[in-house]
Amino acid sequence: MPISSIVTDLPRAATPAETALTRRVDLTTLRLFVAVCDEQNLTRAAQREGIAASAVSKRMNDFELAFGVTLFKRLAKGMALTPAGEALLHHARVTLLNVEKIAVELSEYSQGVRGHVRMLANLSAIVQYLPEDLSAFFAAHELLRVDLQERPSGQVVRGIEEGAAEIGICSAEADSRALEAFHYRYDNLVVVMRADHRLAGRETLLFTETLDFDHIGLHTASSIYLRSQYAATQAGKAMRLRINVPGFDAVCRMVQANMGLGLIPVRAFEVVGAGMGLRAIPLRDDWGRRELKIVVRDTAHLSATSRLMLDYLRAAEAGSVARIGVAQVRCAGYCTSLTISLQNLHAAGAFRLPLRGLGSGTIHCSGVPARMNRDAIGRPVHASGTLHRAGVR
Repeated sequence: MPISSIVTDLPRAATPAETALTRRVDLTTLRLFVAVCDEQNLTRAAQREGIAASAVSKRMNDFELAFGVTLFKRLAKGMALTPAGEALLHHARVTLLNVEKIAVELSEYSQGVRGHVRMLANLSAIVQYLPEDLSAFFAAHELLRVDLQERPSGQVVRGIEEGAAEIGICSAEADSRALEAFHYRYDNLVVVMRADHRLAGRETLLFTETLDFDHIGLHTASSIYLRSQYAATQAGKAMRLRINVPGFDAVCRMVQANMGLGLIPVRAFEVVGAGMGLRAIPLRDDWGRRELKIVVRDTAHLSATSRLMLDYLRAAEAGSVARIGVAQVRCAGYCTSLTISLQNLHAAGAFRLPLRGLGSGTIHCSGVPARMNRDAIGRPVHASGTLHRAGVR
């Protein structure tokens, strides 16, 4: 290969003039620029940042002159970004977030914390699965810290793209674009209603059967709300929407107050609505079984801590969703009970089982089907056996 072709493939070195310009970019100017973009008004941006409006205007003008670009269109009612301004906004947000991460992580190291993971997740993941998953993760990694924020699925994707977090969990129906995506969990939707509702006696329901009744919707950016609206449109009907609320608990309270029907995941109902005297009828439509996925920008560039979290979450379903069998355990002269993971029970017989803080042992199970597939997950399996742990008499 000619040397010239190699040279042209390499990144172009910055010229002295470009290097001088980059030294004009300071964090204060970037912060003010983002404030102007958010507020679309110089005066409001200045008030937000506690600085004179004239000082903000001068910094923006100096920045434009230094780089020879126009960042804003000055309009009668405010400021609008030019294409150059849109490009700068993306880089400014990423830069400020990275600086914030530096400050937070260095502060945590001084306090004994040994790693920090930023996560974005939709409401379904946070209510149904993450509490148990993160609790088990922290039990094994006590010195790590997680910053978890709730966002609708579309905003989870955007936040990961913009570098607001390293790991996101969202609906599989959300377009993850160039992000890497991995399976996380499945959930199933149920129609929540009062026990005296006309549909309360049904075992299952099609969504179209609910469209003659009032509905309580989640916020308009939620994947459940968007999917239900699409299903209604496909059926040629409109949802009789009485109110939009921000969370599953609010949906259940509105149902309890006789405002209409609600559509939420079954595990969310078990957490927030089971004690309200309501009925939860499984949705029979194919889209009622949903997948949640994990999204990251690039696994190769994740920090060691974030990669540890990603690997843990990818394996979480096998480790906890399938825990459905109960066996009696005899160990060190006393009895207790043990939850068995379906993923471990491929056939009746013996298998190795880790014991936190106690080594590991072998449990012998009977009454276990010779083969189990994914369809068996969530169904009861009865097994019994004895755990013999080496080193205990």
